[in-house]
Amino acid sequence: MNQRTLTLNTGKKMPIIGLGTFLSEPEKVASAVKTALKLGYRHIDGAWCYGNEKEVGQGINEAMKEEGIKREDIFVTSKLWNTFHRPELVAKGLESTLNDLQLDYVDLYLMHWPVSQDADGPKFGDKFEDIPLIDTWREMEKLYKAGKAKAIGVSNFDIPRLQEILDKAEIKPAMNQIELHPFLPQHKVVKFCQDHGVQVTAYSPLGQKTEPKVSDDPIIKEIAAKHNMTPTQVILSWNAQRNVIVIPKSVTPSRIEENFHIAELNQEDIEKINGITYRYRCVYPPRFKVLNIFNDLGDF
Repeated sequence: MNQRTLTLNTGKKMPIIGLGTFLSEPEKVASAVKTALKLGYRHIDGAWCYGNEKEVGQGINEAMKEEGIKREDIFVTSKLWNTFHRPELVAKGLESTLNDLQLDYVDLYLMHWPVSQDADGPKFGDKFEDIPLIDTWREMEKLYKAGKAKAIGVSNFDIPRLQEILDKAEIKPAMNQIELHPFLPQHKVVKFCQDHGVQVTAYSPLGQKTEPKVSDDPIIKEIAAKHNMTPTQVILSWNAQRNVIVIPKSVTPSRIEENFHIAELNQEDIEKINGITYRYRCVYPPRFKVLNIFNDLGDF
């Protein structure tokens, strides 16, 4: 399953396993990207707000040169940060990313959050602007038409916000990247996306900072022992079998390799994991809670 792909609504194929770079230290991430590409990864996920895109780009470009990998064989995702939501700033947001990555285009460009933050304030400020999501989206459509982004999509969108874009867009989102793991499976959102031709990527697919850890759940550990897999591999395999793309983050070579080796689980295993009822959301910036982006942790 390592090289398995899903097809976006643009017709472009996207590897189901990618290397995430959120919280990857700039001084370590270039090496991590090179390690991943050398191992066979062909999908790198990043974002402007992570503050490490220059180093991610360094890793990509060095790997292409050293390993003889063609640019068209690497799927690169980045994201428009909230301070670039004004229509006149959207193209500048992508331009900054491309300059840092040293690339001519990204394969997928996502609206990082359904949130417009003050363009004149700090990157992680608490002042917001009232910019309709569709206005920002229409500028992203222009980036797609210009070939600067081979596909466009969203991230952290619930069903109502995604429906709004689907209703008004000329070019429908190809992707919704959301937090997904056994403690936050979001079955309804995943089904809605897939029913509407929108693929889904799981960020924090291993449940970053959950308490208890997803990997310590008795069901996960039982399935791992039965199949001679690690708990991490079980968790990633579960999401992949939902036709959900996974982007586990690591800068440790052994873990990067471990994350790349997933396997088929049987239906009994899948149903056991689906039956986990504990819920925990890892990523919800406190300053966004006043905007009621995420309504609940239900979705059983």
